[in-house]
Amino acid sequence: MNVAITHTGVCAALLAGIAAAQPTPVSYPAKPIKIMVGFAAGGASDITARMLAPKLSEALGQQIIVENRGGSGGMIATDMVAKSPSDGYTLLLMAAADTIQPAVRRKLPYDLERDFAPIARVVHGPWFMVVHPSVPVQNVREFIALARANPGKLNYASSGVGSSAHLVSELLGSLGKVSMTHVPYKGISDGVTATAAGEVDMIIASIPASTPLINARRARALGVTSGQRTPLAPHMPTLNESGVPGFDRSGWYGVLAPAGTPREIVARLNAAIVKIVNTPEVRQAYMKQGLDPSPANSEEFAAFIRSEIAQNIKLVKAAGIKVE
Repeated sequence: MNVAITHTGVCAALLAGIAAAQPTPVSYPAKPIKIMVGFAAGGASDITARMLAPKLSEALGQQIIVENRGGSGGMIATDMVAKSPSDGYTLLLMAAADTIQPAVRRKLPYDLERDFAPIARVVHGPWFMVVHPSVPVQNVREFIALARANPGKLNYASSGVGSSAHLVSELLGSLGKVSMTHVPYKGISDGVTATAAGEVDMIIASIPASTPLINARRARALGVTSGQRTPLAPHMPTLNESGVPGFDRSGWYGVLAPAGTPREIVARLNAAIVKIVNTPEVRQAYMKQGLDPSPANSEEFAAFIRSEIAQNIKLVKAAGIKVE
């Protein structure tokens, strides 16, 4: 399948919001700050934001409000933040899925490289490949064999078209040479619940979202998506070693502001977030949730985002994912 993608050149526009600084009120922050999350409660993006919020509130001396606006693979919240005032009071908890949208959507109401000022990456983490207990397989190889024997009959859940769960599952189909049916849900927690209920056969979901149902034996994990086994579940084999060579994908989450946010505000938020995430208490708390702290400064985060967009465009083309 040919994929036609119109993509603006990767440029320094990601940093334009930082460069176009205006004088910052000494009183910042003078009112509560809102962090928008583009996915439903219970997923890794939501957990990342809600664990960060109280510590950031302490550091800044203002209330931090986390607001979930799920749907469209995170696009709803992303668009809202892009169109918000550039004053540091409305932020985005960006997920890896946001960098997939330019590859799977012909038109977006915003431009990730033009409309945002990256502040800091916070964490990253792999996903589990999870099936309903009734699916007659015990490992990834058996799942692939079953899917090949029943093309199009097995289905998988995601948190929406263009979400990380969608792309990583399509990549599994491409590398594993299997055909499955996509069933999008509003959020990853909804998709995991649907898998546990037997509405769908499989989902590739974040460790925080899937672990409770795995522990309750309502779902079964077959493998982890990172190239190497995760220390959070060292017994869990990777897809790479389980019949899908070369498979290596992980999620990540960071904080952005609208473009044009004053440099001083971005710098203050970055310093606070990096300091918080590097504390032993917070690092341990994130690790317990299956998330690996990986704070980065604004420039590093901007370069990382550019790289992710480029990689995702290549992955979408290689997997033959239809552009909406």
